[in-house]
Amino acid sequence: MLRARLLVFLIVVVSLVGGSPAASAAPGLWGSPLPGDLVVPRAFDPPPTPYAAGHRGADLAGAAGTPVLAAGAGVVAFAGMVAGRPVVSVAHAGGLRTTYEPVQPAVAAGQAVARGTPLGVLVDGHPGCTAQACLHWGLRRGDVYLDPLSLLRPPRVRLLPWH
Repeated sequence: MLRARLLVFLIVVVSLVGGSPAASAAPGLWGSPLPGDLVVPRAFDPPPTPYAAGHRGADLAGAAGTPVLAAGAGVVAFAGMVAGRPVVSVAHAGGLRTTYEPVQPAVAAGQAVARGTPLGVLVDGHPGCTAQACLHWGLRRGDVYLDPLSLLRPPRVRLLPWH
């Protein structure tokens, strides 16, 4: 009986640790980059190849002037203009990087941030946005784009059959 309980415990732990793109982070370490309930006008749609068209993040509906919050603890890797749009990027443990645009930065590169730290404010200007303003929220591990909304989902727990 003790052996069976230990096996079930180990299966649950392995599933929790390895079940999400943010496998290097424990559940509950991530939060929403916008206050309130999230409305997603356009979801993550990865390209079939690295250079093909796709949507490498999720658009979250908001209003200009809304605070944009760090989704997790890390260090600001970049805060400035990219292709004429204000962008903030945060490097996290485990090789993850979150990006936020268009955001008028209130932080600077090299600054440590905790989950929920205001990074700046949302501004108008995200092309294709159907709301007053949209935050384009991205997530990468190295050069691989991941669905940033996966950070907010509870990990999948799987129990294997006992033989």
